[in-house]
Amino acid sequence: MTVPEVSAAAAREALRGSPGARGTDHDDDAVRDRYARGLWSALTEPGDGVAGALRDRWGAVGALAIALSPDGGEERAAEAGIAPDALQKARDRWRPRAGDLGEAFDAARRAGAALLTPADPQWPAGLDDLGPHAPVGLWTLGAPDRPLTQGSAVALVGARAATAYGEHVAMELAAELAATGTTVVSGAAYGVDGCAHRAALRVEGMTLALLAGGVDRPYPAGHSEMLDRIARTGVVASEVPCGSTPTKWRFLARNRLIAAAADATVVVEAGWRSGSLNTAHHAAALGRPLGAVPGPITSAASAGCHRLLREADALCITNADDVRELLGLPVAAATDGGGRTDERTRVLDALSVRAPRAGEEVARRAGLSAGDAAALLGLLELEGRAARGIDGWRRC
Repeated sequence: MTVPEVSAAAAREALRGSPGARGTDHDDDAVRDRYARGLWSALTEPGDGVAGALRDRWGAVGALAIALSPDGGEERAAEAGIAPDALQKARDRWRPRAGDLGEAFDAARRAGAALLTPADPQWPAGLDDLGPHAPVGLWTLGAPDRPLTQGSAVALVGARAATAYGEHVAMELAAELAATGTTVVSGAAYGVDGCAHRAALRVEGMTLALLAGGVDRPYPAGHSEMLDRIARTGVVASEVPCGSTPTKWRFLARNRLIAAAADATVVVEAGWRSGSLNTAHHAAALGRPLGAVPGPITSAASAGCHRLLREADALCITNADDVRELLGLPVAAATDGGGRTDERTRVLDALSVRAPRAGEEVARRAGLSAGDAAALLGLLELEGRAARGIDGWRRC
């Protein structure tokens, strides 16, 4: 195998013009580490435990020298807990890719993608809980200084072939959570994933899309425009280099990132064998809180959720407050007079979490005079249950 030069000069040349080189110009060790991690992302498949163990023990630069040497290194590999035969098998699977590792940086430059590493403040700390199976880095589209997750983060996942019920619930949960500062994490697929991302975008909230292929290859193609919008206000990320094709294995491996990047995972709708259950099991293995939305007992599309509620001790999720409880966030106490429907409740019902509405529109929807509606809106604003903006009123 050809061992690429990992000098500071070679690293700076490879990273030249890349947003991923930020902040490393005057630090030789940092720029070499970033460069080596980019090479690793092209050399290995996601979640390679041998590669992760080598990096944990010897760092990205030192581990790369061991990995790409034609022989030797068994003693250093043993210090990382890797047997000689395991090292040789790993080298055998890495060898076919060793000749063109530098192309990852050329492809990223063309796509405008930045390489994020664990040394960056934008890195979600939860990814490190994956241990040797943690990503070596993430290629990202979005503002280079934008954190991948802001505040609390919840993974909303579910069936691609979602029902109208599943899509409605996904959008309601995502909109209410994103509007109040929770980052919505998902995989950009059709169905539940796409509904969650779009709802977060509509309320101008933060959303993170984790892809199974390169960030320059929108998948599914029908979500190209949505992913462009996410890159403008949130982040699109992948652990595989630009140009990489999404494959079945990479989808399964990507699911561990969705579970690890979020503080909790909620499965909105899933069949008995849905891939979303894979994400749920990763969340459970990491000790992350897990929730599931119940559906009709006659619906095959909710069989997986019912399975999680029965077998995985998932919390039953029926609204955004249930998710906030799952995240450990404060939940506002009910203040509607013990369930009594009054004029204040009518005004609240006339407001939307997502779309601002003029006072006249609120009055019309509530069936009240404009003056009464205005007075009640003022009271609700003082209670923190309604907010006034330049475009109108929203429900908090």
